[in-house]
Order: sequence, then C-alpha cells, then structure tokens
Amino acid sequence: MSATAPTPDPVPGPLDRERAHLAASRAALRAMREDVEALDIRDVTANWVNAAVLQRQIEDRVKALADLAHTPLFFGRLDHQPGTQEGRSFHIGRRHVHDGHGDPMVIDWRAPVSQPFYRASRRDPQGVRLRRRFGYTGGDLTAYEDEHLTDPAEAETVSRLLQQEIERPRVGPMRDIVATIQPEQDEIVRGGLSGTVCVQGGPGTGKTAVGLHRIAYLLYAHRERLARTGTLVIGPNRSFLRYIEQVLPALGELEVRQATVDELVGGRVEVRGADDPAAAVVKGDARMAEVLRRAVRSHVTPPTDPVVVVRGSRRWRVPAYEVEEIVTELLARDIRYGAAREALPQRIAHAVLVRMEAAGEAPDDRVQDQVARNAAVKAAVKAVWPPVDPAKLVLRLLSDPAFLAEHADGVLDEDERKAVLWARPPRSVKSAKWSPADAVLVDEAADLVARTPSLGHVVLDEAQDLSPMQYRAVGRRCSTGSATVLGDLAQGTTPWATRGWAEALAHLGKPDALVEELTAGFRVPREVIAYASRLLPHIAPGLAEVRSVRENPGSLKVRGVAAERRDAEVLGACAEFLREEGSVGLIAADPRVPALEEALRAAGVPFLSPGEETTPDVRLTLVPASLAKGLEYDYVVLDEPSAVVAAEPDDRTGLRRLYVALTRAVSGLRVVHAAPLPEQLAG
Repeated sequence: MSATAPTPDPVPGPLDRERAHLAASRAALRAMREDVEALDIRDVTANWVNAAVLQRQIEDRVKALADLAHTPLFFGRLDHQPGTQEGRSFHIGRRHVHDGHGDPMVIDWRAPVSQPFYRASRRDPQGVRLRRRFGYTGGDLTAYEDEHLTDPAEAETVSRLLQQEIERPRVGPMRDIVATIQPEQDEIVRGGLSGTVCVQGGPGTGKTAVGLHRIAYLLYAHRERLARTGTLVIGPNRSFLRYIEQVLPALGELEVRQATVDELVGGRVEVRGADDPAAAVVKGDARMAEVLRRAVRSHVTPPTDPVVVVRGSRRWRVPAYEVEEIVTELLARDIRYGAAREALPQRIAHAVLVRMEAAGEAPDDRVQDQVARNAAVKAAVKAVWPPVDPAKLVLRLLSDPAFLAEHADGVLDEDERKAVLWARPPRSVKSAKWSPADAVLVDEAADLVARTPSLGHVVLDEAQDLSPMQYRAVGRRCSTGSATVLGDLAQGTTPWATRGWAEALAHLGKPDALVEELTAGFRVPREVIAYASRLLPHIAPGLAEVRSVRENPGSLKVRGVAAERRDAEVLGACAEFLREEGSVGLIAADPRVPALEEALRAAGVPFLSPGEETTPDVRLTLVPASLAKGLEYDYVVLDEPSAVVAAEPDDRTGLRRLYVALTRAVSGLRVVHAAPLPEQLAG
C-alpha cells in the first residue's frame, strides 16, 4: 500500500503575510505590556513617595500599551530603495512595537523614518520604492493598496483606501487621522516646539485633527521637556472636548489636560451671571488691561514718614524721601505688583545695612533678612504697598463709578463705562453674580499681582471666537512656551469675534507666529461646501473658499414645505438618514430645540445631546446651533435656516452660525424650511 504524497501548501500571498505580521505585532505588543506589568519596584524605591510615583508611571505605561481591538495597529508600510535605509521595510502605525530582541515591528507614525509615508511622491520619492496602505474592517486587515513611487509606467491615481478611510462613517467620538494625514497637514504637525503656528482652515480641512496630532508629535519629540512644563488643549465648550477626548489616548498620550477658557480662568470667582452683548464687548476689549493695571498700581502711596529700625541699643533711620526713591524705582521697573511688594522690604533693609556698614559694623545676609522682617519695616510696606485682592479690585471697578472713571480716564468713554458698571452693586465677592467676562478680568488682575505659570505648549481651538482679553488669558498660560492656534474667521459667532489673525496673535503675545492656511477639504462633500460658501462674501470677504476633494452626487437636498408639515418633514429626513450607516445630527436654532425634542419623543425616536457618544441603537443627536461648532456627523438635517439666523443678535453673526450648521455633514445634508431661506443663501 503506497502513501499518497501530501499536497504542498500554496505560497502565502501578500495579504496573508501582512495578516501574519499583524498577528505577530499584536503578540509583541502584548509581551511589551506584560513585561511592564511584571516589573517589581520593591528594591528600587527608597520611600513610599517614590514608590507611588513609579507605580503611577508603570500604570500609565500599561495604559499606553493597550491594544485597541478595533484600532489598526499599523496602517501603512514603506519599502525603501537599495542604498536608502539599507533597502529595509517598515510598517507604520500608531505606536512603536518591538519584538523580544528589540527589533522594530511597527514604527511610530511620529518617528523621522515615518515621515516619507506622508510626504513622499513620484516627484520626490524620498528614498521610498513602494508605499503600501492597508484597509481594515473593524480590527481585521482586509485589503492593501500599493504605490510604486519609482515606477514611471504606473499611472498616478487617487488612493481608494485613503478615500474610504476619510469617508468612513463617524459613529462615536472624533478619531485620529494618522492614516490620512496629507503633506500640507504633516508640515504643520511636525513643526518645531519653539515656534507658535496659527492654522486658518475652513470646514472639513482637518485643522482640529492637525492640532491634536501636532501636540502628540511634540510629546513624542520633546517628551522630557513637556513632561516638566505641561500641555493643554483648549476648546470652546465641554461638548466639543468630550467629542475630541479619545484622539490623544488612541495615540498613546494620556497626560494632556483639556479645558475651556471659562474653566481656565474660573477658579477665583464663581460664575453665576451673564452680560448683555454691549457689556461683554467692552469687558473683553484689550483696553481693560490698561484700566486694571492703573487700578492695581493706584494702591501704592508715597511714604510720609521715615522708617526707624531698632536693633539692640541702636536706631537706624531711613528718611521718607529715600523710601520714596525706592518705591519710584520699583514702579518704573514695571514688575508685577506682588513681586515688587516682596522686594520692597529687602530694599529698605539694604538701606539700613548701608548705614550699619558706614558705622563700622559688618552685617551679613542674615542680618538683612532680619531687618526685612522687622515690625517697623513690615508696617511701612503695608502702608506704602498694601496687598491687593484681584477679585475685590474688579468688584470695586465694576461697582464704584468714581473708581472706574479715575482709572478708565482716556481709555473708556462714558457710555462704555456705564455699560460695564453693575446696576445693583453686590455686597461682597461671594454674593456677586460674576459673568464669564468678569472672571477673565479677575484673571488679568491676578496676573498683574503674581505671574501666571506658563505651560510648554497650548493648543487653542475655535480661536476666532475669543475676545482680546481671553486671548491674553490664554497667552499667559504659554508665555514662555508655544501655541498652536486653530480657527476659521468665517465661523466667528461671538460679538467680539476676531477680525484677523495678526490682531489675535498680538493679543496672545505671539505676534511673530507663522500663519498657515488649509484650503483642501476632506470632510464636507463638494456640493455641500459650495452651497454653504454662498455665505462667504457676506461673512468673511476675501477668505478663500474650501476646495473639497470629495465628490458625492446627491449629498445636498433643500426642501421647502408648508409650516404645518415642517416637523413631519424633519422627522422623515432623520428616518431616511438613520437607514444609512453612521451618525445623524439634527441641527436647529436654539429656540426650536424644545419643539423638536417633543416631536422626536412623540414619534418614539431616541436621541442624544451633543457630546454624548452614539451607540448602534442610538445614532441621532439633537444639536442646538449654538453648540454645533467643531462637531461632525455623517448625515445632517438642518431645520429652518432663517430661524438659525434670527436667533443671533445681528445678521452677520446669524449667517456665520448658519455657515457652521451647514458644514457639519460628512456624507449628506438635508435642509428643511417653511420660512423663506435667507437671501444670501437662496441667491
């Protein structure tokens, strides 16, 4: 009986080999994580404090090495030409993975060797022979696509996988874009730490993602420095921050703080009130900084009596005119009020020591410190340079017409002073109904008294909506560091919205910042952005229109209906989109939201509020137009554009709010209206 020869296994194809590499890489990442978890720190920690710090670092490292099941471990590969990187191949992914021998299996997208994945082209291959992109379904590798950058016979085409990744349905919070970063975006992401960059970008140009990936890159390239100095992402509201909060952890970065401007400055007073637009505009004006500076310095009063210090049997006298000279010199140096107040007793003590030395004594630094703490010196300092409470100072400015008039003379006119004064002055700091703009003033006053600590890098998103005083508040947090400023002048919807980036950057304290403009749109379909861009000449004359790279015929439909049919039409449009894959946003003017809530509940349609994460069962979010900025949905139903405009205090702000609402859709937009469309849009 003869045995039948076994049929040889087929040679594994490229996709099989890549799947095997993915499995091996996941195993290697798991081993890296297990190595960290197995660390025994008992013999290397001197005390419980060191042990706690080291344990925290180990826990953070374990979290950073998490293997997210539905997040591809690598998304690309580079094969280099002979003579470049020794002709090696590198898989590019979200984090570095190495095998048991320390050899790399996946290269972090931020590493220098990964840069050609984003920038190499046929005109400039940068030593790359082949660039491979991978397609995934969930966490499973299902496809690949090759570009032979040195093959002149291969036609240049748009990557199908790249297009699919850009258009992938947006269910849940914002995700990273490491697989789709474009060359012009990559230049901004990899910019140096020392310089501040401002990114002007229309809807869908990826400016928010660029800012988040830039801070991830800076943490990779300058980790030790930024670990000491800290990093911060500032967003317009909590809904926006919840939407973006998973991007950095997905890239392995867990230590970046996130806050709104109000949260940044609100720790000194409790914000319980609101200003009318006229008051908010004046309080947000940069001229208020000069009013506050004058008010703080007004507490310094010239001395009228000498300072007499008794030490043992001797009395040392510093005449009033000499103390006044010291005070005048400190004022001329224009240092912070608190720092000058701390320097004053030492300067007076030094004057006493000069007299001691002239009398034949030999005092040292300890004697000077003792003299500075002398009761007579303390009393003189308290009389000449009393302490200032920032909140009490601002309370007095906004309550006392005479005090405000004195320090706003030549800075604010009478109408502006009346606008900021409280109609009914509160009795105390605690009882006052502080507004967000008031909190910024208190923050400014606090910085005049004592320097605000600076961070290493700050990302400021939706920056076009900040007032000059808010820019100053942010600038204080990066005075010795750098910033990434992100915004779109066409989307400025506050009464004090910035008119130009040069002015904004000057208020931020970064007048030499580089301004970059992103005009290629990757999110909003061409039909939709062209429709929304009808508003640009009316809301931001001269601003470049976004050029969408996405063709999606039929993505826009505008439906005019009778008033009694409007809600039914809106619900029908939502139902139509919910039959598709992805998230759906129903955006409406804030006053219309309660009626739509009632209609959705009556129809049995579950819905979320902005910032709440979508699930397979609930994919519809009801969004007040005032909270739509920065958010995105696969499909958007926009209710009554004229109501969005009418809900704002003026037409320009209303049209800008409408521009924001029109540009939140990734795949499709339905506009439903009973009232006539705004003429600027209908045209």
